[in-house]
Amino acid sequence: MKKNINIALVGLGQIGIYLYNEIYIKKSEIEKKTGKKIKIVAISAKNKNKKRKFKINKNIFFSNPFNIFKEKKIDILIESIGLSDGISKKIIETALRNKIHVITPNKALISKHGDKLSQLAEINRVNLEFEASVAGGIPIIRTIKESFATNKITKIYGILNGTCNYIMTEMERTKDSFRNVLKKAQNLGYAELSNPKLDLNGYDALAKIKILSSLAFNKKISKSKCLMEGIENIDYADIKIADQLNFRIKLLGITEIIDNKIFERVHPCLVKKDSYIGNVNGVMNAVILNGTPIGESVLQGEGAGPGPTSSALMSDLLSILRGNIKYPFGISQKKRIKPKVFNKDLSSNSLYFRLEVKDKPGVLSSITKLFANYKISIQRLIQIPDNKKKTASIIIITHEANEANSLKCLSIFKKNKDVIKTPVLIRLFD
Repeated sequence: MKKNINIALVGLGQIGIYLYNEIYIKKSEIEKKTGKKIKIVAISAKNKNKKRKFKINKNIFFSNPFNIFKEKKIDILIESIGLSDGISKKIIETALRNKIHVITPNKALISKHGDKLSQLAEINRVNLEFEASVAGGIPIIRTIKESFATNKITKIYGILNGTCNYIMTEMERTKDSFRNVLKKAQNLGYAELSNPKLDLNGYDALAKIKILSSLAFNKKISKSKCLMEGIENIDYADIKIADQLNFRIKLLGITEIIDNKIFERVHPCLVKKDSYIGNVNGVMNAVILNGTPIGESVLQGEGAGPGPTSSALMSDLLSILRGNIKYPFGISQKKRIKPKVFNKDLSSNSLYFRLEVKDKPGVLSSITKLFANYKISIQRLIQIPDNKKKTASIIIITHEANEANSLKCLSIFKKNKDVIKTPVLIRLFD
């Protein structure tokens, strides 16, 4: 690679503008470590005059990012727009076809189009780097691709969304409602102000799990419909009861090999309070890998925000500057085969049910009978009456139960006239 490197930065949101400043102030340090002189020669965003945290050089601003390819000779393009399709996809494809290295933190795009983009990068002998797409500042992607390259990984799980982890932690700490804690998270910049749905419904964590699956198991990205649930229906009542039962509630992303098939899922879990994962709090992320011969390995750190994300982007930048041309997913696209997918209906878990019911004779017996009909064995049952309202909370912990049967049972409860609120189901994680 030549000594003078030209960089284009497309997208100047929270992450993009923070990275712009980092590159500017660390030029000499980067040259010292790589022997390369870098220069940002083009930037692009929706609004040239928007008030930003750091001042930009408007002389290199392009309203249309595609004009950068016509007017500037660039070596590396950094995309931080964040869309799964549209301009994000098109700008990266254009760069790769023009033999330009690409760096992106865009997990939505990589989880959806990573296979095609990886193939483009390989054909044109350039890098497609996406360390910042999963777990912010935690170097999980480089760890799997390089440090654990000869290990056979069988399972990855962890806390992959700092927004959800913050909300669960704060609800437990403050005893406040989901709605109020979400507002606090938005005010602190941990959740989107306009639409935090993709964080809360599990989509964000599932995109990351799909990327990790592909890397760890040397497969193409799974396109199957996965088990995905978020935290929107978790109430403080569930956190309080979980605490009394020596559990905490965490949104976990999990991927593992079962019978040579990939089982990917994201959902809230009851985890033991004295477990490692049960004590990862606030906006922190943690990823646990099980493999041979490495055994169990844990990586923890801040998973979101411009600082940690920028750190991962800078890591990708230095990797490219050092001349490391490598396969985006660790092995050649030709050797990455379509994954066989484990049928989620065949999985089993111990379960937590919370049912808010009318407190009258026969309700409890009808509930336990329904569990028996669906071959769900009850391990523990707690009934908490509210004499004023003539209602009761029924909490049931089950032995391991089949996923399909559990969901059928849940759907019956939703239609039951004696169940006065939407029932809650949370899986236990061992």
